[in-house]
Amino acid sequence: MKKWECTVCGYIHTGNEPPEKCPVCGADKSQFVEIVAEEDVKTETNQTELETKKEDLKPLPSIFNSKLSFLFDLMIKHHVHPISVHIPNGVLPVSVIFVVLASVFNFAGLSQAAFYNLIFVVLTMPMVLFSGYIGWQKKYNGSLTKLFLTKMICGGIVSLTAIILVVWLYIDPQVVNPSSSYKWAFLFINFVMLAAAGVAGFLGGKLVFKD
Repeated sequence: MKKWECTVCGYIHTGNEPPEKCPVCGADKSQFVEIVAEEDVKTETNQTELETKKEDLKPLPSIFNSKLSFLFDLMIKHHVHPISVHIPNGVLPVSVIFVVLASVFNFAGLSQAAFYNLIFVVLTMPMVLFSGYIGWQKKYNGSLTKLFLTKMICGGIVSLTAIILVVWLYIDPQVVNPSSSYKWAFLFINFVMLAAAGVAGFLGGKLVFKD
């Protein structure tokens, strides 16, 4: 049985032919190369073919050829993106829980806590988005498959909704009160933000674990 490797994300497929699309990142069949292996070790010829395909996928922007290139390499080496993602992702669900509890029990302290948590999310998202862009370009050659596009959209949704919620709470701190006519709209935006973060995390897990 032949083995094929996705040149975008590194997924290994076993079969007579490569899949029509990579089940992990969604890359096209043409982005797979056959692995001619002996005891699961790639031959030198096949490794060269793999590297050539990766280089041909998409030229990196000029910023990656600048003096900052070494910094970007360090960001990839030390996993800055997954580390930065875990920071707002740990705070964001707590903020949503606080908002829900504040709307049920009319507790202003929980609403205020949610407000400060959301400010923290807003402040950390630029690093999440930037490090994600660096990883996308350096590790995946900027391949714009459905998976990466969805992750980008989710990241944008999280950032935008967090900003909207912070501004809304600042203008109208009583919006989460049970009597507020805008309570359900505010809660809906919270759930959209939480769902977008969850989808982005799920897709990130697919890339890491290749399943």
